[in-house]
Amino acid sequence: MGRRDVRDESDFHSRPSKRGSRPRTKQRPEHSDAVTGLVTGVDRGRYTLLVGGVAGGVADGTAGGAAGKAPDGVAGKSPGRAVGKTAGKAPGTTAGSASDETIVTAMKARELTRTRVVVGDRVDVVGDVSGGEGSLARIVRIQERTSTLRRTADDTDPYERIVVANADQLVIVTALAQPEPRTGMIDRCVVAAYDAGMSVLLCLTKADLASPDVLRELYEPLGVEVVVTRRAPSDGEADDAADGANSAGETAGGMALAPESVEEVRDRLRGLVSVLVGHSGVGKSTLINALVPEAMRATGVVNDVTGRGRHTSTSAVALRLPVAETFDGWVVDTPGVRSFGLAHVEVGHLLHAFEDLDEVAQECPRGCTHLADAPDCALDDWIEASPEDERPARAARLTSFRRLLSSRTGSDA
Repeated sequence: MGRRDVRDESDFHSRPSKRGSRPRTKQRPEHSDAVTGLVTGVDRGRYTLLVGGVAGGVADGTAGGAAGKAPDGVAGKSPGRAVGKTAGKAPGTTAGSASDETIVTAMKARELTRTRVVVGDRVDVVGDVSGGEGSLARIVRIQERTSTLRRTADDTDPYERIVVANADQLVIVTALAQPEPRTGMIDRCVVAAYDAGMSVLLCLTKADLASPDVLRELYEPLGVEVVVTRRAPSDGEADDAADGANSAGETAGGMALAPESVEEVRDRLRGLVSVLVGHSGVGKSTLINALVPEAMRATGVVNDVTGRGRHTSTSAVALRLPVAETFDGWVVDTPGVRSFGLAHVEVGHLLHAFEDLDEVAQECPRGCTHLADAPDCALDDWIEASPEDERPARAARLTSFRRLLSSRTGSDA
């Protein structure tokens, strides 16, 4: 038999050792030939990456996460005040050409087994990056993140879940009706976004069912931008909708978003990496489909009994935002959530997310807990001294803050 000149994986035999599979050396390859990719999807241990082209520009330059950092690195301060709609624009996002881009499927290298790779990550990749059928590349490094949006299952859960990396803006999608808006959920998302160094956009959907005025008055004074969308019935359904012949739940499947409201949202997403978060049933996937028609995200309806939506998005995915036949930004769709724990946020940072309360609290005595039983708390005096027409809104803000604070400290609000 002639000598074999070609060797493959079957020729390798590991050396028996009490240490098992522990490497015999700490030296690692430099992977100097690695290329940069942008993670756009994660599915059961396989990662979808964009390599080269527009994606390469995003990966090399990041989409402005540093522009949204809080002043002097103080977590929790609202970062969106001076960002503007074009600040933090990623190099290449307006190029509008994906001809030199490759969609690559990859897995993590062994040394990254315990490191989580999420949508939005910029990674270094080696191996087969041709994107051909059956090809598989290998992620060997995760580049430094400019922002990390996290949440926990509840306020006592020590396990942090990374929602998305390197995003500039958190878009909180909230329905004005069916399901009813929950200000506690909005506040939690605001706190998490500010703690991550991201700006915040509140998107109120289903304005054809209820007025957005109350929530506008609650959040716009804090510097949170608010945008409103409404559904417009098609010609065949206009009469039924006007006569109230069908319930909102029944007509929801046949009602598209009004084009002018979609463009208003699109204008606030230009040049940024925006992640959409919201309860199931609030219309998040419908909004995604209107912004990115080729996305074809599954949509559902709200249960008439529970008032809750059904999960239709099962994993996060990053999609290019088409603007005037080019690409100018990214939107990240995430699965619907029913809780947004803040166990990862330091208690001292919670007050910074409520900028109006933070300013008043400067007059509190040293060591004030700001809870309802705190003696001589300036926040209570602020409520008592407020004009009658402003008192309900101020009281609601203080109640929301104390609810968050009590959940983090284990005290009664």
